[in-house]
Parts: sequence; C-alpha cells; structure tokens
Amino acid sequence: MTGIKTVRVFSYGSNMLTRRLKERAPSATPIAVGQLDGHTLRWHKRGRMDGSGKCDVFATGSEADCVHGVVFELTAADKPALDRAEGLGSGYDEKTVEIVVEGARMPATVYYATDIDESLRPYHWYKALVVAGAREHGLPAEYVRTLEAVRSIADPDRRRESTHTALLPST
Repeated sequence: MTGIKTVRVFSYGSNMLTRRLKERAPSATPIAVGQLDGHTLRWHKRGRMDGSGKCDVFATGSEADCVHGVVFELTAADKPALDRAEGLGSGYDEKTVEIVVEGARMPATVYYATDIDESLRPYHWYKALVVAGAREHGLPAEYVRTLEAVRSIADPDRRRESTHTALLPST
C-alpha cells in the first residue's frame, strides 16, 4: 500500500479469517503472524448485537501468557468502518501494542473488551470463524487445539448463523 496511509491491526478472534475482515475493511491484507505477550485469550466480551461471548485479549502481565494472531495492514480510510463493526467505544476499546513477529517487535493496534461477562459462551459459528482464521494463517497446532476445545453454544437465530457460516472455507 505504498503512498497510502495505513494502519496495522492485530486480529486474534473472528477477524483472523481474512474473508471476514475484508467484509469490514476491504483493504485488509495479512502481513505477519505473531503473538501478543502478557495476555490470554478470553471469550467473555459481550456481543453488542447478539449478547454471546466474543474474543478478548485479556492483559495478565505474565510473561508466560500470550495470544497468537495475525497482523493485518489496512488503509486508514477503512479503519472507521472497522471501528464501527467492532463496537469501538461500546464494548471494545483500542490500544497500541507490540506484537512479537519472528523475534522482532511490531507495533499494531488491538481491540480489547470493556464489556465483560465471564458467564458468556461463543456461538458455534463464531468459534468456527476463529478456528478457521487460525488455521488459514498457520497458527501453532497446539494453540488451534486450544481454540477448538472452547465450549460453544447454538445460536437460536438460524438466519444469523447461516450468514456467518457462509464465510467459512469449504472443507
């Protein structure tokens, strides 16, 4: 994206799936796979539209904890639409973090939850999007197995489920 102002966003949930993120920010291009140290992945963010559990990078401060994900580059012009889709200021906030990529550090913006409920569970389709994105970008197999093991629940809204599962790659 030479000559165009861009931003880097670290995706760790359903936005890891390139097709999903491109719906929200068409210019999004994956540029690196990395990890955010001192955080764990939680599924406790309350979804604004459906009330189910969404992913969050929860700061622990422990060097033993990390969240794997994908750094995407997108045009600055696409960032406001992504902010709206993510609910920036209404369930998510953002911060600049250092992502570890092949031993080096890369700054990126990350969304983190501000509306948390530990009792929430993700819908099956949401978990499937997260797992598909992790597989698409070759995240560590052990990490993918951890994602697959997360307890999820059925979405009572079949139309919403169908809309989201249509984004999943054919198997």
